[in-house]
Amino acid sequence: MKITEVVAALIWENDKFMICQRPAHKARGLLWEFVGGKVEQGETKEQALIRECREELNILLSVGDIFMDVVHEYPDLTVHLTLFHASVAEGIPQKLEHNDIRWIKPIEIPDYTFCPADEDILKKILEVFQ
Repeated sequence: MKITEVVAALIWENDKFMICQRPAHKARGLLWEFVGGKVEQGETKEQALIRECREELNILLSVGDIFMDVVHEYPDLTVHLTLFHASVAEGIPQKLEHNDIRWIKPIEIPDYTFCPADEDILKKILEVFQ
């Protein structure tokens, strides 16, 4: 199966990071995730992440270093997810695509049901930031 390149942002505000709830009508609907999306042909991962955050949250993102990357096989696709440290350079996040947006502390991770591809990333966040 072909691997789909996906990028996402680990955006911190003080001691909390942003999570977004997927729309109900999409695959893995109403699960929580990091904002981001697919890398389009001809884009760098950083460019894709900036574009996705503009489209989904109406913010300008400042992209930092890679926090972690994982490969995950879903029944319908295999993703190579690269999660970048990032910050909001301009704008206030808006729910243009997601069902909800929350800022949570690492200790609150168990209170939310995330997309399976995020599980190893969430474990690392708990190890590094708790």
